[in-house]
Amino acid sequence: MVGVNGSPEEDFDGRNAIKGGYQAGRVERPGMPISAPGDDLRVNGEDTAQSLAAKQRETVSFLQENLFTFPSILLGGLPITVLDRQSAAFLMISAARKRRPDNRPYYFTSANGEVIARVHTDARIASLFQDADQIFADGQPLVFASRWLCRIKLPERVATTDLFHDVARLAEFVGITFYLLGATEAESNKAVAAIRVRYPNLRVIGHCHGYLAGDALEAKLEEINALAPDILWLGLGVPREQIFVRDFAARLTNVGVVKTSGGLFDHLAGKTLRAPVWAQRAGFEWLWRVLMEPRRLFWRYMTTSPQALYIIWRYSK
Repeated sequence: MVGVNGSPEEDFDGRNAIKGGYQAGRVERPGMPISAPGDDLRVNGEDTAQSLAAKQRETVSFLQENLFTFPSILLGGLPITVLDRQSAAFLMISAARKRRPDNRPYYFTSANGEVIARVHTDARIASLFQDADQIFADGQPLVFASRWLCRIKLPERVATTDLFHDVARLAEFVGITFYLLGATEAESNKAVAAIRVRYPNLRVIGHCHGYLAGDALEAKLEEINALAPDILWLGLGVPREQIFVRDFAARLTNVGVVKTSGGLFDHLAGKTLRAPVWAQRAGFEWLWRVLMEPRRLFWRYMTTSPQALYIIWRYSK
């Protein structure tokens, strides 16, 4: 059994995972009443509470009937969904409400340069990402690359650390429930405390650290399924959170969406600081992270970044 935040038993040693990549069979979306980037939940420029509520309900209803109609592009061999943060937030809310006909939760994940490098060189990690229903662009360099290499430009970066807040604001309004699984016990507690202060009407119905195995993990899976959260935020890191989805998602029949979240909870808890906005927009958040945690991240990024640059150039369209 794979311990949630422990070392998985699997030895990821596959090679030549994607090469030419694959393209999900997605079609262009029809027009929908969605906000432009930066409008902060204002829909079509209207900002009255009544019109906002009506437009939000209209958008959620539209997406429940038209899930996965967003186009995708190939970046580094991965199909990246073309949408902005607000569209991603509405999509998550709509998917959580609609649920899958096979009773499995929808599986949403994210990719950046490091992920692309690892997917390309490791067949088993590649298979974990190929199973995702949606892959969001969690790196500004991917946005830049799409402008030069792809048939459709990504409108903006959909970073999970930002997306969480977009989804939380909507969830307060429509009553969507959250469960948070990952990080240490101390950071998990701090993250949930911060969320409850910032979003007092948000229903966080449970949370747990990510260091579980054996009977404790089995009990936690049963607990999560019994609580039936609409969205399970899974912060275990790549590839552990993808392994978790592969191994246990079929047992979470009462969960609407699983969203992999990496180090989200550490950010929410205040343990990890975000890069300045100018650095995020310039695509240098990875450098900020290296400066904050050089021992842990220096060699990781120095080895994966050159790989990612070549793979994105070679396998994008």
